[in-house]
Amino acid sequence: MILGMSTATYTFLHVLISLAGIGSGLVVMFGLLNGKRLDRWTAVFLTTAALTSMTGFGFPFDHLLPSHIVGILSLLILALAIPARYVFHLAGAWRWIYVVGSAVALYFNVLVLIVQAFQKVPALKTLAPTQKEPPFVVAQLVALLVFATLTVFATVRFHPERVRTA
Repeated sequence: MILGMSTATYTFLHVLISLAGIGSGLVVMFGLLNGKRLDRWTAVFLTTAALTSMTGFGFPFDHLLPSHIVGILSLLILALAIPARYVFHLAGAWRWIYVVGSAVALYFNVLVLIVQAFQKVPALKTLAPTQKEPPFVVAQLVALLVFATLTVFATVRFHPERVRTA
């Protein structure tokens, strides 16, 4: 744990940051699909997405878990998306690197949300107790298809030379 917080407090903080990341990420995705940068929402999203992954490593563990791999991948992707937006200002290829990176970071947070929901929500846990059952697989596939589609459309529609800030 960080700063001597109780596990419950740390978990609550991590979940709050994660939900803020997902919520702000959905707003940013809506902006990308409509050709808008949404600068403040973007700052909130990229910050909370990074914090979500970082705080995920604050829980005690004794071996590398799939959630750690997702966290590492998310941080690597954000290590490209953040400079694409703030250092390279979406110039040239940095535009699509930012869009795809942001979309993938959001997808990873939603992926973990689905996993956690199937672990913690009793009705979902009953449907897929081992997370190998069809309801879990379908939920993951639907999320993947939705985000793949949104990412393609966002990449096509978001162009900084035509961007209107909001």
